Amino acid sequence: MPVIAVTDPADPRLADYRDLTDVALRRALEPARGLYMAEGAKVISRAVAAGHRPRSVLVSERWLDSVAPSVDGDVPVYLAPATLLEAVTGYQVHRGALASMERPALPALADLARDARRIVVLEGIVDHTNVGAIFRSAAGVGADAVIVSPTCADPLYRRSVKVSMGTVFQVPWTRAESWPGALDVLRALGFQVAGLALRDDAVPLDEFAARAGERVAIVMGTEGDGLTREALAHVDHAVVIPMHGGVDSLNVAAASAVAMWELRVR
Repeated sequence: MPVIAVTDPADPRLADYRDLTDVALRRALEPARGLYMAEGAKVISRAVAAGHRPRSVLVSERWLDSVAPSVDGDVPVYLAPATLLEAVTGYQVHRGALASMERPALPALADLARDARRIVVLEGIVDHTNVGAIFRSAAGVGADAVIVSPTCADPLYRRSVKVSMGTVFQVPWTRAESWPGALDVLRALGFQVAGLALRDDAVPLDEFAARAGERVAIVMGTEGDGLTREALAHVDHAVVIPMHGGVDSLNVAAASAVAMWELRVR
């Protein structure tokens, strides 16, 4: 593990870590370069344990010993003061360590779903915090896989990974190439596809769960408008979480946790 002291924020070897707060730039840059960012020793460790390989690590001296067990012998570790980390990334790196990770190839949807019984499908969810929280819930309640639509936020974006506590490396996932055609693929594979939606004909979630089949995919819509009409035209059932107190719905991350728990394999 070569440890290389860096003192210049403009050092070209730190290009992967530059301008991490520019969301639009990073959304385009990271997939194009085939990388993503893992922040903190725990998240880096989980990424490596899942078989992901670091390209390099940027770390402050305080956190070097915590990161070292996760780094192979030939991966460069750039050691820098905390002030330099902030100057390069654009924010204060509280966990003191970042790893530029090689982005793994995603599985085909049919391969992902082949042995699954419970799948979570996300349509157009653009908030990285919500995506990360949904992955954490999926891991916690035992969902088998997550499928994200073409317009959904990147589960491997730094904020998503951080909020998920690294569970994005634990739960198998892929991005649908065809939408909403991906829902038809799931139906052809024997899944009951249910969409959470505020519709007059929606079935209460607990009633649907009581008669759900062996294989279920639950589809969650974007934070503001929910599922699109196009997506709803491709589901088998519309379901709703009954609410009280004048509240019509939950935040998508909270709603997904409730739905996954209710639909868990018993």
